Amino acid sequence: MKTALITGANKSIGFETARQLASQGYFIFLGSRDLKNGEQAVARLKAEGFDQITLVQLNVADPASVKAAREQVGKQTASLDLLVNNAGISGGFPQAPSTTDVATIREVFDTNFFGAINVTQVFLDLLKKSAAQRIVNVTSGLGSLTLHSDPNWKYYAIKGGAYGPSKTALNAYTVALAYELRDTAFKVNAVDPGHTGTDFNNHRGPGSVEDAAKIIVKYALLDADGPTGKYFSNDMDGEGDESPW
Repeated sequence: MKTALITGANKSIGFETARQLASQGYFIFLGSRDLKNGEQAVARLKAEGFDQITLVQLNVADPASVKAAREQVGKQTASLDLLVNNAGISGGFPQAPSTTDVATIREVFDTNFFGAINVTQVFLDLLKKSAAQRIVNVTSGLGSLTLHSDPNWKYYAIKGGAYGPSKTALNAYTVALAYELRDTAFKVNAVDPGHTGTDFNNHRGPGSVEDAAKIIVKYALLDADGPTGKYFSNDMDGEGDESPW
């Protein structure tokens, strides 16, 4: 049975990603910062018949928590096939770049950027023991510098000092990591679920969590000929879902 660790999986897109991967036969390590919320999420999935789930209390912004999570997962599996870096925070909106407190920006980066990097590095040894390793960094269209420079882009006016820049940084890390691992079986991609209605944005997005998770799962299940070092989005108009950086 293949194994997957999903951070921030106790609700919304992360939870639905866990559900869809479980339906594909994966054993899910469900990462949740809050223990009670994680327990409730695991109970919901088990009530739906998915028994291959275990809770991992994991605060990606806390190195000690990440280390403890690695020890727990390592006791239950010899290898990890998939890592989905899904955990993220917004920092609150609006985020005027000239006035957003630097402490808020640091807090957002600690989760969305540094947290994802730390989880990746700490779990990389387990991933390397898999025959077909996949890493999906869940990003946002707001991380695209190309789109932010296009006045015709539908989200052109949505600019901030914390959230978008944190995802731009995550995109850059994705490119660098994919290049480092280019001669291995790893597939490392950034995936934007699209503007999805969740607690994250007070349910203002037009997309569903089911469709959001579907694109994450699509690039989590790439075969050996699949792309790496790319940026994909549910919000692309026209053919395909590759996004400009």
